[in-house]
Amino acid sequence: MADNRTMAQLLEAPTEGYKDAIVVPEITANNFEIKHGLLNLVQNKQFFGHDKEDPHAHIRYFNKITSTMKFPNVPSTSVKLMLFPFSLEGAARIWLEKEPPRSILTWDDLVSKFINKFFPPSKTTNLRNEITRFQQKFNETFYEAWDRFNDLLRGCLHHGFSELHYIL
Repeated sequence: MADNRTMAQLLEAPTEGYKDAIVVPEITANNFEIKHGLLNLVQNKQFFGHDKEDPHAHIRYFNKITSTMKFPNVPSTSVKLMLFPFSLEGAARIWLEKEPPRSILTWDDLVSKFINKFFPPSKTTNLRNEITRFQQKFNETFYEAWDRFNDLLRGCLHHGFSELHYIL
């Protein structure tokens, strides 16, 4: 089979392969539209992917924002999948753009990949070790130490320790 394209056609940049990683299910509702105000709320507190940022807190905040709007005959997970890229910037946006096309099919897929990227197992291990080795500082009141300890626990909600374990 001969290729009958001209040299100019052969040198043209490809126009395929620009599919997004996130697959948003088809929305069949009439007159569905994301309002500008909701988009602004999502973009108001973007996640950049810096080491000190908490991806769990970002998901909680994103869920809180998206739960404020209900669209008739539109699943909330579809709205979340549609809006989530707008909540990312910098390294986090680059991460999403590098994900394989059509590789994220559900909200749970997205949350799992996002958390695994920005809260890797090594970070969990480090925080678990800090929790395990926690000690009150010499010049610290009990209340200050307890508050600092609770901050560590909140920083790693999936630490796996029972309440009894960290009281002892």
